[in-house]
Amino acid sequence: MSLRFHSLAGLVTLCVLARPVPAADPQPAPEDVRFFETRVRPVLAEKCFKCHGPEKQRGDLRLDTAEGVKKGGDSGRPLITADKPDESLLLRAVRHAEGVEKMPPKEKLKDSEIADLAAWVKRGAPFPAAVKAVGADPKKHWAFQPIADPAVPAVKDAGWAKTDLDRFVLTKLEAAGLKPAPAADKRTLIRRATFDLTGLPPTPEEVEAFLKDDSPNAYEKLIDRLLASPAYGERWGRHWLDVARYSDSNGLDENTAHGNAWRYRDYVIKSFNDDKPYSCFLLEQVAGDLLPAATPAARNEHLVATGFLALGPKVLAEPDEKKMELDIVDEQIDTLGRAVLGLTLGCARCHDHKFDPVTAADYYGLAGVFVSTKTMESFKRVARWYENSLATPEDIKQKAGHDAATAKLKERIKGLTGKTDEASKTELKKLKEELAAREKAAPELPSAMGVTEGQPTDVPVLRRGNHLTPGAVVARRFPVVLAGEKQSALPNGHSGRQELANWLTDPKHPLTARVMVNRVWRWHFGKGLVRSVDNFGLIGEKPTHPDLLDRLATEFVRDGWSLKKLHKRIMLSATYRMSSAHDPRAATVDPDNRLLWRANVRRLEAEAVRDSLLAVGGLLDRTAGGPALAHVQNRGYLFDHTSKDKTSYATDRRSVYLPVIRNNLYDVFQLFDAPDAAVPNGDRATTTVPTQALFFLNSELAIRAGDALAGRVLAKPDLDDAGRVRRLFVLTYGRPPTDKEVERVAAGVAAFESEFAGETDAAKRKRKAWAVVCQAALAANEFIHIQ
Repeated sequence: MSLRFHSLAGLVTLCVLARPVPAADPQPAPEDVRFFETRVRPVLAEKCFKCHGPEKQRGDLRLDTAEGVKKGGDSGRPLITADKPDESLLLRAVRHAEGVEKMPPKEKLKDSEIADLAAWVKRGAPFPAAVKAVGADPKKHWAFQPIADPAVPAVKDAGWAKTDLDRFVLTKLEAAGLKPAPAADKRTLIRRATFDLTGLPPTPEEVEAFLKDDSPNAYEKLIDRLLASPAYGERWGRHWLDVARYSDSNGLDENTAHGNAWRYRDYVIKSFNDDKPYSCFLLEQVAGDLLPAATPAARNEHLVATGFLALGPKVLAEPDEKKMELDIVDEQIDTLGRAVLGLTLGCARCHDHKFDPVTAADYYGLAGVFVSTKTMESFKRVARWYENSLATPEDIKQKAGHDAATAKLKERIKGLTGKTDEASKTELKKLKEELAAREKAAPELPSAMGVTEGQPTDVPVLRRGNHLTPGAVVARRFPVVLAGEKQSALPNGHSGRQELANWLTDPKHPLTARVMVNRVWRWHFGKGLVRSVDNFGLIGEKPTHPDLLDRLATEFVRDGWSLKKLHKRIMLSATYRMSSAHDPRAATVDPDNRLLWRANVRRLEAEAVRDSLLAVGGLLDRTAGGPALAHVQNRGYLFDHTSKDKTSYATDRRSVYLPVIRNNLYDVFQLFDAPDAAVPNGDRATTTVPTQALFFLNSELAIRAGDALAGRVLAKPDLDDAGRVRRLFVLTYGRPPTDKEVERVAAGVAAFESEFAGETDAAKRKRKAWAVVCQAALAANEFIHIQ
């Protein structure tokens, strides 16, 4: 299809809404904090602070504070050159470059240390700010205290509140002299709820049915229907996969295929659809291989669940096998800490945590649990991760029969090899062809990435995280600030993972329920009650509504850790049902909407953008589950020597089933802020960049979706152009157009039909014109935003 860019760009303005650019976060990103604390601060502390620290500042240079790094020394030259990081004075000094004073002067840093400093500078040299303790004891930090069950507050406007949740919100609004926004209309509400729970737009038929339902529980019935949809698990499973850093490839140095990772993805989706209690969901992911199972299918499900601990990126070609092992353990601790506890436990690997009351001894007490767990089959280059067998007795019998027949065939070939007569040669050729075909068709026993028990081991505290400088051995245990000084000793006979899982899911645990409730709130409202959703530590944000957070966490546990009940509790509230109407006074008092005086306008995530394009075009393939990688075997390399990734995304299935390739994420996902699959992320960014608009104008997907949508609009021959415009708007935005919009879009169609006058077939000419108009409708902000 030929498009006139200027005409299409003009038509895009039909329904475009202004999108605010989010303000820059003054705090470093969590992954930057972790990188600094584990890779940069230890180098600075050991090699630089003696001359440039709190006690001495040679050359008026101090490197133990953000202000000192920013100020630089008495040379007057900045240490960091943001636009040309490799020319930064700091890097030139540690590289012992010509024309600068060499640092350290006596012994050059290791290449790996210089590389870490260079990576830090390229990240913008983030230097986490110091944190003041809560009183004299950081252990009194709010997140480490028991979850309370606060009383429901009294409010003045009791008639507005539909649930107890609303009273917690309203009491804060009333204290600030603010009022909640009016309720959203039914069209807005069904679109919001449908996207929130399924990641797909409501169909015109679904919208119409909801509008006609005047029963008092019409909205509750809508929520129940959406929660029962298989699309719910696909939507909310994808949210958890962000936190679990799910990927179909290893990334890092050896980007080999996680050929069986899809089993974990499907397990997550099924768990959400089944409303598996969150406590069971965690138990299975941390210690599924140790749990009893009533059936072989349940046993396999538990084994697949442990993929949570195995999916992280690994340096498979690391020559130091012990370092590789400890790096993998570190990644597991960091993932578990952030995903389940909202804490950066990994920052205590090299030293006591700089902010939270987590010691290096706490870290290595927990590390012992994972050192005692088998994650790798072999550490020899190229290392191999461990996989649990899912084979049934029938699978094993079939494989044994195939192997036996193959062995007999090889014996026959061996007997004929060396014979020179024509009959023998012909048979030998035939048998070799048969062997090749048989080996190619060999049945592969099903398996899944996961873990199992290893050799129970307590590990020493390692100075700077280096296994070559061990200290005192620490008994396996959990962080004291959360589990207390007097912990029951973990059994000598196994790793302690089951005890870890039980501790995490204890109803009295101060963090587990709070963190998950906050994640669900964030995925519904765009911001968490604790906005730093992956960090509940001292440098994280405090909750805007602490009593509400604790009330929801208490009810979550009381409801059997049911996520679907939590969804209903949130979505049936008047708070969730507010419109996004603007209030100038409220915007002045609370510009960030921390008090929840209106609904936040939210852009769709990358997967929902793609899925919506396919859905409104009638192209979406709802086939569920199964392997993501068709072009490479398990553990096969995804990149050849030319660094070309041959992964195919040529499918119309939901985005959750597309491959997630580390180091080379699908470009549509990258464009719309899908996270780095190497680290947990429960708080996706939302950026606004010009290339997003260009995607809707020029991408093959947008052009194809526009053409398919045109086909749907034109499918009813009894409609005139005004009727087609109305159908377009209902399909695309879930609402009818205004009279002005009908007039403008119909005029646009007529203009494009004139522009395509060279097309002699009238039907084709009309289809082309409508395809351009439909593509413009898909490019509007209204299509990818939830009001």
